[in-house]
Amino acid sequence: MITHPNKVAIVTGASGGIGAAVAERLAKDGFTVVVNYAGNAASAEAVVARIEAAGGRAVSAQADISNAAAVARMFDLAETAFGGVDVLINNAGIMNLAAISDSTDDLFDRHIAVNLKGTFNTLREAARRLRDGGRIVNFSSSVTGLLQPTYGVYAATKAAVEAMTSILAKELRGRNITVNAIAPGPTATRLFLDGKPQEVIDRLSKLAPLERLGQPQDIADAVAFLAGPDGAWINGQTLRANGGII
Repeated sequence: MITHPNKVAIVTGASGGIGAAVAERLAKDGFTVVVNYAGNAASAEAVVARIEAAGGRAVSAQADISNAAAVARMFDLAETAFGGVDVLINNAGIMNLAAISDSTDDLFDRHIAVNLKGTFNTLREAARRLRDGGRIVNFSSSVTGLLQPTYGVYAATKAAVEAMTSILAKELRGRNITVNAIAPGPTATRLFLDGKPQEVIDRLSKLAPLERLGQPQDIADAVAFLAGPDGAWINGQTLRANGGII
């Protein structure tokens, strides 16, 4: 069902996993989608091809979100191609785990650059350029509540994203733009599954009362709710999409 004709959504980190599922769901809902990627052009083009094969509109856009100039160029591309931007989905991020005592400067700096400054870069651009009535959905993580060992640096960047989410919602008063965050729990993506023994995956699958891992589509459905008309009264919130794990 086409519910958002002529509306344009940028989805960062959309070449695979949750980002690709979000891009395809928003396209199904009628958004024209800008499929952002950092390095994997072939995967991004595959997402665009799937969207177009299903009757949607999409274009790929390379940008390292930690680079403010690259983010500005991505918004320029969307405005030139489609006339403007209505929705920003801040999905791009990295996760490398280590105890705080073992975390290197490089690990810390990369998480800050991508997860925090990258989100800041896109939020700043969206705050200046999003059309009135738009939507912003950031990505946090349920680790901000679970607070497990080895997640210190990653969880800190996501807690910061939650703070910016609530503050930007207030700063955009008068423009009818909502700003929310999604905080997934364990989700069955290649990023999550790679390197984990089957017994660890099975144990994580049982932690939530619903006794399964989240699927990328589960997260995409929650994002679509916040980006669509039914989410219009939700603002400044972090929605934990995690099957009840916390």
